[in-house]
Amino acid sequence: MSKRTLGFALLLLLAACGTSTPAADDGGVIAVQASDDACEVARTEATTGNVTFEVTNKGTKVTEFYLFAEGDRILGEVENIGPGLTRRLIVEVTEPGALQTACKPGMKGDGIRGAFTVTGDGRKSTDTDAALAEAARSYQRWVNSQADSLLAKTGEFVTAVKAGEVERAKALYPVARTYWERIEPVAESFGDLDPKIDGREDVIEEGLEFTGFHRLEKDLWESGPQADSAAVADRLLTDVGEVVRRAKAVELTPLQLANGAKELLDEVATGKITGEEDRYSHTDLWDFRANVDGSQAAIAALRPVIEERDKALVTTVDEKFAALDALLEAHRDGDGFKPYTALTEPEVKALAAAVDALGEPISHVAEVVSR
Repeated sequence: MSKRTLGFALLLLLAACGTSTPAADDGGVIAVQASDDACEVARTEATTGNVTFEVTNKGTKVTEFYLFAEGDRILGEVENIGPGLTRRLIVEVTEPGALQTACKPGMKGDGIRGAFTVTGDGRKSTDTDAALAEAARSYQRWVNSQADSLLAKTGEFVTAVKAGEVERAKALYPVARTYWERIEPVAESFGDLDPKIDGREDVIEEGLEFTGFHRLEKDLWESGPQADSAAVADRLLTDVGEVVRRAKAVELTPLQLANGAKELLDEVATGKITGEEDRYSHTDLWDFRANVDGSQAAIAALRPVIEERDKALVTTVDEKFAALDALLEAHRDGDGFKPYTALTEPEVKALAAAVDALGEPISHVAEVVSR
């Protein structure tokens, strides 16, 4: 079996295992029926506070579900919903307004969108819960530090690209991306910038320009520097600077931390395990490690809340993180990691199983935080 074929097979395994949720038992849950050509949301109005969607995939393609604010800012998302599966998304909406829901069959494009209206007064869980407020502040401090490093290391990478220092640029590429991958749920929430910075070559199929990290990755490892590589590098630095500015300004909710911890593991399942993310450089394990770091940081910020409400869940999450960490660290090579292509099929399967084992308990964190 080829590495790519194995990756897609494992993606289906990850989608099938440990991601289903119980049937809705709360009249406030909003059922979503997703298919290959429709996104039927049972109720298109809600009041401020926690809004729960239960998404069932009736189609033939793996799908995603999103709740967007103005400007395509992602308030919440759930990925890797395989055919026949159900996933739950709990989002804290703190202000009334006109939002949008979207299903993305095949996990591509703008999705099948619909209007969603939120009414009521501005409400924040952090206004009345000191532990949740501190969790949000703690995580925001961590995001700010990672954002600063992202901007600095991207600047070094861009400088090397523009100077034609190919080997130096190659060495800096996975380092700069580490900081992006650690805060990916926050960075990705700005939907207009994410495909410019982190879009893979597939974005061309969606009518978008291929720019950002992965375009420069292709230039460095496959095609060689191009006439416009310097311009692409400059644009990358500008776009990263804008993401950093927005990431520091956005006010995160505790549920965004909880959902983000799971989203980062989904990122591993959809891009790193398959070897599709860094397809030219094969530096996927750097990104894998960074996604896991980001998930751990979100859980660390929420830890006092989770321990108080479900101590057994904390114990399970800690055990699963430790098991995945041990497998990842076994593939270290100096300060970095082996090329992804150096892994054997059993090693890839072991990593996939560990991600799946961790993803199941992490999927319950949002429910615990929303109590």
